[in-house]
Amino acid sequence: QSHLVESGGGLVQPGGSLRLRCAVSGFTLDSVAVGWFRQAPGKEREGVSCISRSGLTRNYADSVKDRFTITRDKDTVYLRMYSLKPEDTAVYYCKVWSSAEYWGQGTQVTVSS
Repeated sequence: QSHLVESGGGLVQPGGSLRLRCAVSGFTLDSVAVGWFRQAPGKEREGVSCISRSGLTRNYADSVKDRFTITRDKDTVYLRMYSLKPEDTAVYYCKVWSSAEYWGQGTQVTVSS
C-alpha cells in the first residue's frame, strides 16, 4: 500500500540541472523522514540528502552540498540539482523511514556531454 515513485531523471550536460520528484503514497509525509540515495554502476548505494520529519533539518553529502536542495510538500519529495557533474551520474532512489524502510524503484540521472 505504501510506495514511492521517482521521476524527473534524464540526460543532461555537465553544469545542467534537474529536478527529481518522489511521489509518496501510503504515508503522512510530514510524519516521516525522507531521503535521496544514489547508486552508480559497480558502486554501493550512497546517501545524498535527507530531510527530517519536521522539515527543519536537512542534510547533504559533501559531494552535493550547495548544489542540491531537498524539499517536500504534502505528497512529493523533491531533489533540485544544479551544476551537475559527470560523477553525479547514478540511479537516484527515494527512501522513507516509517515503521519500516521503503524504497522507490529509482530514476536514472546521466550527466554527460
